[in-house]
Amino acid sequence: MTELVSIKDMPKELRIFLLKKLGYDSDGNFVMKNGEIFKDKYTGKFVTLSNMIILPGRSPPVVLDNNSLSVTSYLEEYGDVL
Repeated sequence: MTELVSIKDMPKELRIFLLKKLGYDSDGNFVMKNGEIFKDKYTGKFVTLSNMIILPGRSPPVVLDNNSLSVTSYLEEYGDVL
């Protein structure tokens, strides 16, 4: 069973550490991947540290912008993972 853990109130340094463990990075404001600002795969919006959501994927975990379109699209694509 998947457990939800809020990272909303997590210190910025800890969120960056978590991203690095997942193969991402940050410039302190945006989520980065391979040296470039990372875009939400469903909306094309840049993902910020303050508005990111990390969800289970098939491998690796999925990082998205925390908005209803992204979450709904994620559920349609990865519903079997949950």
